[in-house]
Amino acid sequence: MEHSMYPSMTKELAKQRSDATPEIQAAFKAFSAKVFADGALPKKTKQLIAVAVAHVTQCPYCIRGHTELAMREGATEQEIMEAVWVAAEMRAGGAYAHSSLALDTVNQVKSRSGA
Repeated sequence: MEHSMYPSMTKELAKQRSDATPEIQAAFKAFSAKVFADGALPKKTKQLIAVAVAHVTQCPYCIRGHTELAMREGATEQEIMEAVWVAAEMRAGGAYAHSSLALDTVNQVKSRSGA
Protein backbone atom coordinates (compact mmCIF):
# COMPACT_ATOMS: atom_id res chain seq x y z
CA MET A 1 0.00 0.00 0.00
CA GLU A 2 1.39 3.36 -1.02
CA HIS A 3 1.75 5.96 1.74
CA SER A 4 1.32 9.58 0.72
CA MET A 5 3.83 12.17 1.87
CA TYR A 6 0.81 14.37 2.65
CA PRO A 7 -2.01 12.27 4.07
CA SER A 8 -5.53 13.59 3.87
CA MET A 9 -6.61 15.29 7.06
CA THR A 10 -9.16 13.00 8.63
CA LYS A 11 -11.39 13.52 11.65
CA GLU A 12 -9.28 10.89 13.43
CA LEU A 13 -6.01 12.76 12.78
CA ALA A 14 -7.59 16.08 13.77
CA LYS A 15 -8.86 14.54 17.01
CA GLN A 16 -5.47 12.96 17.71
CA ARG A 17 -3.75 16.31 17.22
CA SER A 18 -6.27 18.08 19.44
CA ASP A 19 -6.20 15.38 22.15
CA ALA A 20 -2.40 15.56 22.36
CA THR A 21 -2.40 19.28 23.28
CA PRO A 22 -5.98 20.51 23.76
CA GLU A 23 -5.12 23.86 25.35
CA ILE A 24 -2.68 24.75 22.58
CA GLN A 25 -5.16 23.58 19.93
CA ALA A 26 -7.88 25.79 21.42
CA ALA A 27 -5.53 28.78 21.59
CA PHE A 28 -4.45 28.26 17.99
CA LYS A 29 -8.07 28.06 16.78
CA ALA A 30 -8.93 31.26 18.69
CA PHE A 31 -5.85 33.02 17.29
CA SER A 32 -6.70 31.90 13.75
CA ALA A 33 -10.30 33.08 14.11
CA LYS A 34 -9.10 36.53 15.23
CA VAL A 35 -6.48 36.78 12.48
CA PHE A 36 -8.92 35.95 9.69
CA ALA A 37 -11.84 38.05 11.01
CA ASP A 38 -12.83 41.25 9.23
CA GLY A 39 -10.71 44.15 10.43
CA ALA A 40 -8.71 46.80 8.63
CA LEU A 41 -8.51 44.15 5.90
CA PRO A 42 -11.60 42.24 4.85
CA LYS A 43 -11.74 38.44 5.21
CA LYS A 44 -11.37 37.89 1.47
CA THR A 45 -8.16 39.92 1.31
CA LYS A 46 -6.74 38.06 4.29
CA GLN A 47 -7.52 34.73 2.65
CA LEU A 48 -5.86 35.85 -0.59
CA ILE A 49 -2.77 36.83 1.42
CA ALA A 50 -2.88 33.38 3.01
CA VAL A 51 -3.07 31.75 -0.43
CA ALA A 52 0.04 33.66 -1.50
CA VAL A 53 1.94 32.87 1.70
CA ALA A 54 0.95 29.21 1.48
CA HIS A 55 2.57 29.05 -1.94
CA VAL A 56 5.76 30.61 -0.59
CA THR A 57 5.86 28.20 2.37
CA GLN A 58 4.74 25.42 0.01
CA CYS A 59 2.25 23.93 2.45
CA PRO A 60 -0.18 21.81 0.43
CA TYR A 61 -2.74 21.76 3.25
CA CYS A 62 -2.69 25.56 3.49
CA ILE A 63 -2.86 26.00 -0.28
CA ARG A 64 -6.00 23.87 -0.49
CA GLY A 65 -7.61 25.17 2.68
CA HIS A 66 -7.04 28.88 2.11
CA THR A 67 -7.93 28.66 -1.58
CA GLU A 68 -11.28 27.17 -0.59
CA LEU A 69 -11.78 29.75 2.17
CA ALA A 70 -10.88 32.59 -0.22
CA MET A 71 -13.48 31.31 -2.67
CA ARG A 72 -16.08 31.13 0.12
CA GLU A 73 -15.33 34.81 0.77
CA GLY A 74 -15.97 35.59 -2.90
CA ALA A 75 -12.48 35.40 -4.39
CA THR A 76 -12.43 34.65 -8.10
CA GLU A 77 -10.11 32.31 -9.96
CA GLN A 78 -8.31 35.36 -11.37
CA GLU A 79 -7.80 36.87 -7.89
CA ILE A 80 -6.43 33.57 -6.60
CA MET A 81 -4.01 33.25 -9.51
CA GLU A 82 -2.89 36.87 -9.12
CA ALA A 83 -2.15 36.12 -5.45
CA VAL A 84 -0.13 33.08 -6.55
CA TRP A 85 1.79 35.21 -9.05
CA VAL A 86 2.55 37.77 -6.33
CA ALA A 87 3.95 34.90 -4.25
CA ALA A 88 6.03 33.67 -7.19
CA GLU A 89 7.46 37.15 -7.77
CA MET A 90 8.27 37.62 -4.10
CA ARG A 91 9.97 34.23 -3.90
CA ALA A 92 12.00 34.96 -7.04
CA GLY A 93 12.62 38.48 -5.78
CA GLY A 94 14.26 37.09 -2.65
CA ALA A 95 16.82 35.22 -4.74
CA TYR A 96 17.39 38.31 -6.88
CA ALA A 97 17.80 40.59 -3.86
CA HIS A 98 20.20 38.20 -2.13
CA SER A 99 22.41 38.03 -5.23
CA SER A 100 24.23 40.97 -3.67
CA LEU A 101 25.63 38.51 -1.10
CA ALA A 102 27.10 36.35 -3.86
CA LEU A 103 28.50 39.37 -5.68
CA ASP A 104 29.95 40.80 -2.48
CA THR A 105 31.68 37.45 -1.84
CA VAL A 106 32.99 37.40 -5.43
CA ASN A 107 34.44 40.87 -4.88
CA GLN A 108 36.02 39.87 -1.55
CA VAL A 109 37.63 36.76 -3.07
CA LYS A 110 38.90 38.79 -6.03
CA SER A 111 40.38 41.45 -3.77
CA ARG A 112 42.14 38.85 -1.60
CA SER A 113 43.61 37.11 -4.64
CA GLY A 114 44.54 40.34 -6.37
CA ALA A 115 42.40 39.49 -9.39
